[in-house]
Amino acid sequence: MTTLTDPPEGAFRLSMLLNDTRYRSYTFQGIALVLLISVVVYLANNVMTNLRDLGLNISYEFLGSPAGYDINQTLIGYDSQSTNLRAAFVGIINTMLVAVLACTTATFFGVIAGVLRLSNNWLVRKLMAFYVEIFRNVPVLIWIIIIFTVLTAVLPGSRAYLGAEPEKELFLGYFAFTNRGVYAPAPIWNAGSGVVIAVFIASVIGIFAYRRYAKNLLYATGKLLPTGWPTLAILIVPTVLAFFIMGQPIGLDAPDPLANRFNLKGGIQIGAPLIALWFALSIYTGAFIAENVRAGIQAVSKGQTEAAAALGLRSGRIMNLVVLPQALRVIIPPLISNYLNITKNTSLAIAVGYADITATLGGITLNQTGRAIECVLLLMLFYLVISLGISMLMNVYNNAMKLKER
Repeated sequence: MTTLTDPPEGAFRLSMLLNDTRYRSYTFQGIALVLLISVVVYLANNVMTNLRDLGLNISYEFLGSPAGYDINQTLIGYDSQSTNLRAAFVGIINTMLVAVLACTTATFFGVIAGVLRLSNNWLVRKLMAFYVEIFRNVPVLIWIIIIFTVLTAVLPGSRAYLGAEPEKELFLGYFAFTNRGVYAPAPIWNAGSGVVIAVFIASVIGIFAYRRYAKNLLYATGKLLPTGWPTLAILIVPTVLAFFIMGQPIGLDAPDPLANRFNLKGGIQIGAPLIALWFALSIYTGAFIAENVRAGIQAVSKGQTEAAAALGLRSGRIMNLVVLPQALRVIIPPLISNYLNITKNTSLAIAVGYADITATLGGITLNQTGRAIECVLLLMLFYLVISLGISMLMNVYNNAMKLKER
C-alpha cells in the first residue's frame, strides 16, 4: 500500500538524481566532492610545475643529515651531531611537555577561579574578577616576556649556590632557584624500580575504580561513601609498602654545589624559558576557563542547590555532587577550544628561546637547510594531528559526561 507522499516506484532514470528526494542529496554531495578534488589536483599540479620551473624539488632527505646545533632542554638523548629528524622529535616532545603541563595547571587555576567568582565573600569574588579581567585581556606573548624577564632579573645566578660557603643554601637541601631555572633532584632508577612504578600505576587505577564505585553506589542507593582519605590511602600506602619491600630502589641525585666552579651539577634543570612559557600559558588560559566554569555553574538551576541544601548537604558536597556534574555539559565544549589554543600557543616559545617544534624544525632546521616548504608542511601536519587528537579525546569525554535520560 502506498500513500501520496511516497516517491514513485519504477525503473531508475537519470532525471531522478535531481528530481527524486532519495537521490538529490547524494547527487549534490558527489558534485561538491568532484569539484573539491579538482581544485586540489589543480593547485597541487600548479605548485609542482612552478617548483620544477624554479629548479626546486620537494625532498625530505635533509631529515637524515646532522642538525649541527645544540638544544638547551631535552628529554631524550641529543647532541649537535644528531640528525634533523632527531632534533624535530626533541622539539615535538618539548612541545607536548609544555602543552600537557599548561593544560593541567590552566584547568586547576580556571576551576578554582571560576568557582570563587561566585563566592559569597565580596573580597574573594572581586579578586577573582580582577584576575580574570587582567590576564585574559593582555596578550599571552606579553605575559611570557614579563614572566621570563622577572625570572632572569630577580632570581640570583647559579654562582650564589656554589662553593663550600655559598651566598645561598639549597632550599630543603635539594632545590636551587636561579635565573637559569630551577635545579631539582633527579630520580635514580635501581633494580626493583619497575615494581614500585607498577604499584603506583595500579594505585591510580584503583583510585578511579573506587571513586566510580562510590558514585554508582550513591546514585543507586543514596549511600555516600567518603572519597578523601580513601583516595590518599589507596595512592600512598601500597606505593610506600612496595618501596620499602623492594629495598628503596629509587634514589635522588641532588644538585651538588661543590661539583663545579661555574654551575650546579647533578639533578635536573627546569629552564627559565620552560617555566615562563608554562606559567604564562596557564594563567592566561586559566582566565578563559574560569569564565567557562562560571557560566556552567550559573547554567544549573538554583533549585538544584536549594534541594541539595534541604537534604542537609554541605556547600562543598553540593558543588562536587550536584552542581559541577551538571555544569560539565556547558564547560567541556569551550574547554576543548582552550586546550587547542594552549597547544598552538606553545609556538610562542621561540620568544624566550625554548626549543619547541617551531623553534627546531620551523626555525633553525628550516634556515640551515633552506627546505621551507617541507618544514612548513611537517609543522602543519604535526599541529593538525595533535589538534585532531585532542578534539577526539575531549569529544569522547564530553559524550561520556552528557546528561543521560532514564
